[in-house]
Formats: sequence, structure tokens, C-alpha cells
Amino acid sequence: MKKFAAFDIDGTLIRWQLYHAVVDKLAKKNLLGDSAQQQLHQARMIWKRREHPEAFRDYELSLIDIFEAAFGELKTKDFDDTIKEVIDEFADQTHVYTRDLIKKLKQEDYFLLAISGSHQELVKPIAERYGFDDWQGSTYQRQGEHFAGQPYVASHHKQEILQALISKHGLSLVDSLAIGDSASDAAMLKMVEQPIAFNPDQNLYQIAKDNGWKIVVERKNVIYQLEASDGRYLLA
Repeated sequence: MKKFAAFDIDGTLIRWQLYHAVVDKLAKKNLLGDSAQQQLHQARMIWKRREHPEAFRDYELSLIDIFEAAFGELKTKDFDDTIKEVIDEFADQTHVYTRDLIKKLKQEDYFLLAISGSHQELVKPIAERYGFDDWQGSTYQRQGEHFAGQPYVASHHKQEILQALISKHGLSLVDSLAIGDSASDAAMLKMVEQPIAFNPDQNLYQIAKDNGWKIVVERKNVIYQLEASDGRYLLA
């Protein structure tokens, strides 16, 4: 049985949110409705002004709501063209810590998994580019030139996805590792022996603190690794 490491992608490996980038580009092309771009701009500015603690979460929910309200009318070709634009722009914009961690774990013969709330069409090329062994993103059913049916949003099911991948590949929890940046990653992190909260949001930070998990913060060209000690965090 092989040891494994599970990675979130948006904000953890890639420096920005790929899902956000796709929806933003679609809105700017006027493919999500006449008011989509203005709605996103308003939600984004509330977050950028840090008007309240949940502003970023509200911005994320606005993105999802606007996309899912329009995706029945969205043409798959327009979506695929935009996916390619986002990959071309963002695929190399990675955090140093996680990029180097991937290289290190591959040298140590870890089986690498990518589990992301972004669209599977985004997750697959990113995972292949960085040498992951298997991956899962959110899936939207296609029907002819359009999308149909209920989406499967991977960020809501990370624990069950990870368990399925462990069973699929016969992986071992011994020395297992997982890394993520938001509360949606917490269930996945709780499953492994070496959880890492990377640039955590407020909710994940509190969960990490309650459980004594390692916290890593990357800002500009400095990486801070914090280790729990007697109820406090110390710079490692």
C-alpha cells in the first residue's frame, strides 16, 4: 500500500482561484447574462474593501450562483475556449511552497492526488502538468452544445472523494498528507496523519488551531511555517 498526499488546487497550488477566473472571463464576454459582470464587480469590491469577515465567501457564492444560473444557456464551446484561456494565463502562477512540496513528495514516492472545487476541465490539465497521479474536480453534465442536469461540486464532497480515491488505488493512511487553504478542505485534512493549513482562511485557521495542525503562510518571497506548541504557534 502506497503513501499519498492530497492537494487542493485553487489558492493552494495555483495562486488564484481558477473557478473565479473562468466565471469572470465568461461574464466579461457577456456569456452569463447582461448583469453578470456588474454583479460580480460589486461583490468583488465589497470583498476588496474588507467590509465584513464573510465578504470573500459572499463573493464566491455570487460567482457560483451567477455561473449556475446561466450554465444551461452557456455553449460548451465558449466554456472550453475560456477554460483554455485560463489555463494559459494561470497554470504557471504557483505558490513556491506547494510547488516545491510536490517535487519533494514525488521524490519520496508519494502517490499524488488533486481534489478541487474547480471544474474538472480545469483540474485535469493542471494535475497532469504537475505530475499528479489522479484527480477530481466539479463536474457539469453536457448535452449537445449545452450543459444540463445537476452539477457535482467537488468542494462539498472532499472527504468522500478522498476515501474513494484511497480505495480505488489501494493507498495507505500511514504517513499520509493533505494540504488546503479553506474550511472546505478541513474534512480532507482530518483524514490524514500530516494535515497542513496553507494560507488558511479564518475558518480553517480556527479548525487548524483547535486540532494543532501545522500552518504555513507564504507572503511575497517569504514562507512562514508555524508549529503548534502548548496551545500556541511558534515559528518553525
